[in-house]
Amino acid sequence: MPMTEVTELDFLDRFINDKGSDLLNLGIKVLVTLVLFWAGQRLIKWIRKIIRNSMERANVDKGVAQFADSLLKYGMYVILAVFLASSLGVESTSIAALFASAGMAVSLAMQGSLSNLAGGILILVLKPFVVGDYIIEDTNGNEGTVKEIQIFYTKLATIDNKTIVIPNGTLSNNSLTNVTAAEYRQLDLRVGISYEADLKKAKEVLMDIIEKDHYIVKEKDYNVFVDELADSSVVMGVRAWVKTEEFMAAKWAILEKIKLTLDENGIEIPYNQLQVHLDK
Repeated sequence: MPMTEVTELDFLDRFINDKGSDLLNLGIKVLVTLVLFWAGQRLIKWIRKIIRNSMERANVDKGVAQFADSLLKYGMYVILAVFLASSLGVESTSIAALFASAGMAVSLAMQGSLSNLAGGILILVLKPFVVGDYIIEDTNGNEGTVKEIQIFYTKLATIDNKTIVIPNGTLSNNSLTNVTAAEYRQLDLRVGISYEADLKKAKEVLMDIIEKDHYIVKEKDYNVFVDELADSSVVMGVRAWVKTEEFMAAKWAILEKIKLTLDENGIEIPYNQLQVHLDK
């Protein structure tokens, strides 16, 4: 046998004799840590489920419940990481020093995330919107129904079922419109009629549509008026109140009724046109 192979075998034999027990202990620790990690995940899910059910029974605001669940999840995983590090033999003082130095670095690197965390807390305390509201974020024009309020971001669902994720810092530091905050919403429609049309008859037709439509809240004021004398038409205004959740359905239905009814009564809805006069 060559001298090189003998030397390598001797080295391997000495290494196993000297370090074998240490490697075995390390392997056992790693195995135990993996088992503890699996058990810890199961325990965290169980605790979160119990707390979610408790908040549901207590009728806690859905946004607050989602925020608390998200915060609890991250907090318990941090505790689990510290526990696993201790089980591997890392001293608690070393862990504390590591967290202190890491916390400084992370706080500098995650200033935006900390701003989003603060924004989420402000949203839950001040309640500019809650889960289920339809909001418009005025800065970028994002809009949709609020589905989740998490630690760092809020999820919106659009009408066509897309998901928009907006940082909480953006929502708390910029203006937004809460479309569904009130029980009722004003329906404000505009329709143009020909200058040759009977104005009084047009007003009567539009008023009759409003008075008979089931979407209109009759207890609140409603009105039909001349809004503008435009270049090609007399612009009629229709203003009334509907329930917020029925706003779009009411708008579509009433606009269709206006078009059909004006056609039935011979009242023209003109389009933009230009009259040219030629001198002889």
